[in-house]
Amino acid sequence: MSDVISIKLPDGSARELASGATAATLAESIGPRLAKDALIAVVDGEETDLDIPLSDGAVVEIVTPSSERGLHTIRHSTAHVLAQAILDLYPDTQLAIGPPIEHGFYYDVELAEGQTLSEDDLERIESRMQEIVAADQPFVRHELPAAEAGAFFADEIYKSEIIERVTGGDAGNDDSSEAGAGDTISYYANGDSGSFRDMCTGPHVPSTGRLGYFKLQSVAGAYWRGDVSRPMLQRVYGTAWSSKKELNSHLQMLVEAEKRDHRRLAQELDLVSWPEELGPGLAVWHPKGALVRKLMEDYSRDRHEHGGYEFVFSPHLAKSVLWETSGHLDFYADSMYPPMELDGVNYYPKPMNCPFHVMVYRSSQRSYRELPLRLFELGAVYRYELSGAVHGLLRSRGFTQDDSHIFCTREDIGTELASLLDFVLSVLRAFGFDDFQAKLSTRPDEKSVGEEELWDSATEGLRAALDSSGLDYVVDEGGGAFYGPKIDVDVKDAIGRAWQLSTIQLDFNLPDRFELEYVANDGSRKQPVMIHRALFGSVERFFGVLLEHYAGAFPAWLAPEQVRILPVAEAHSNYAHEIAAELRASGFRVDVTDAIDPLGKRVRNGKIQKLPYVLVVGDDDVANRTVGVNRRGTKQPERDVTVAEFSERLGAEVSERS
Repeated sequence: MSDVISIKLPDGSARELASGATAATLAESIGPRLAKDALIAVVDGEETDLDIPLSDGAVVEIVTPSSERGLHTIRHSTAHVLAQAILDLYPDTQLAIGPPIEHGFYYDVELAEGQTLSEDDLERIESRMQEIVAADQPFVRHELPAAEAGAFFADEIYKSEIIERVTGGDAGNDDSSEAGAGDTISYYANGDSGSFRDMCTGPHVPSTGRLGYFKLQSVAGAYWRGDVSRPMLQRVYGTAWSSKKELNSHLQMLVEAEKRDHRRLAQELDLVSWPEELGPGLAVWHPKGALVRKLMEDYSRDRHEHGGYEFVFSPHLAKSVLWETSGHLDFYADSMYPPMELDGVNYYPKPMNCPFHVMVYRSSQRSYRELPLRLFELGAVYRYELSGAVHGLLRSRGFTQDDSHIFCTREDIGTELASLLDFVLSVLRAFGFDDFQAKLSTRPDEKSVGEEELWDSATEGLRAALDSSGLDYVVDEGGGAFYGPKIDVDVKDAIGRAWQLSTIQLDFNLPDRFELEYVANDGSRKQPVMIHRALFGSVERFFGVLLEHYAGAFPAWLAPEQVRILPVAEAHSNYAHEIAAELRASGFRVDVTDAIDPLGKRVRNGKIQKLPYVLVVGDDDVANRTVGVNRRGTKQPERDVTVAEFSERLGAEVSERS
């Protein structure tokens, strides 16, 4: 056996190391800074701890906190420290699972009977976590034969269940990340003489001292395995970062996000409400909110009307046979409302619009000359969301999708996708978004429908559309639905949060299930490809995202009240109403607040209600047909602006959607 091994680095270079060298040794050989920053390694594509011996010829990447993988590891390891702290403070606690999530981590626990956690306990738990970090306890990996693991974790009911599922080959994603697979179960130990142990596949940071920039945030309830028939556990959420600066920046963003919460803004600005009498996830729209919604929908209708789409409408429910044929009752029934029986037939409220659009296509024989056939509907749908998952307009039980379904030939896929993506981005830009990230999801490894050649062609069509758009995107290998690949488009809002909004998805399943055909140019019968496209996602969710993006200060073209005119005194009231009538005749949304309250109070109210423009008129304005302009976001009002000039400015702002 050679005393020297050769290790390849991601840049193609190689390093000669002594046999038995670890990834930590490799990092030290590259430089002291990397050795200090190293968290884990990726060896031949697999993540490992730093102390695992390397093999000759291995390709090794050292992972540091600045990478997504590094942050993921920090959050995973911090979840273990959270569990350790809870167990120290509440010794009879049963631990369930504790994965990393976007921006942080959580751990599900079950305290002893009579004990419960509240948010008042988080500071105490956090203090104990910081003590564990300060102790710089090493994370030490151990492996056990599956036959021994059951006895080793016998006192831990949730870990025992995970072991049983993993070794029985029935593990979900959470299980496999917490335990292992097959004949071996791994766990990590730290603390005094390794007194704390937590079943996990790892890897983890070398020691708890590499952590510390975290904050516990909330306590919530969570059913074990998400099953309402299983025990209700307590879930402690936290956020973790690689530096104090990143942590503080994220916490500040959360403060800003709280100010922008669309549920609070909707109430303060009198836009939308959620009466208890309606039930969770169901909203009523007030006049101002409904007006903004109308403007959104009008813009959408106009773009579709001039974009080659044909408008259709469909009912809110249908017989069960439709959902049986579409497959929704096979794979989506848990998210559907229960049926209503009438005349011996079950009717279901629709969770999707797609089967109805299929019915439109199938209503007559189609020719290749009619394709692509682009159908569009603002269609209301109803989906049963667990009450704990409902979140204002962002996660509703009843909502309206700006749903399009395009039926095209295989040959048209590439052209149609490129056109669709351009259409999507142009509409999103019109609403003020300009920072996009896309995800291309490809064919799942497991069961999927459709020919491999068609999948490859469709996926390459999606990829080509993304490439030609210049849009940044990532590839989610195997992340497509069983019936086709897709593109998801995320937007970043004003405070940097990403929202998944638009989707373009290819479907080979419904055309097959409903036996759709068209007559090709050679007279043969062929099956069309179906493209699903939701641009807003849902009108409700898009409205909620817009409300948070603008913090309620809608741009002038979307604002329910664009201009408010304030006469200084009662003597100026007739002039104020005269100007209001003139501006309304030009198509603007204008109101007048007469001089009942002091002027300063009325100006402040206009700012609180986030109006784009507040106009003040006094003696000089009446004499000269001018106005004083208070524009939102500016400190000093502008005096002596003619009504014609203001009208022209506002008209340009509205037409440009600036």
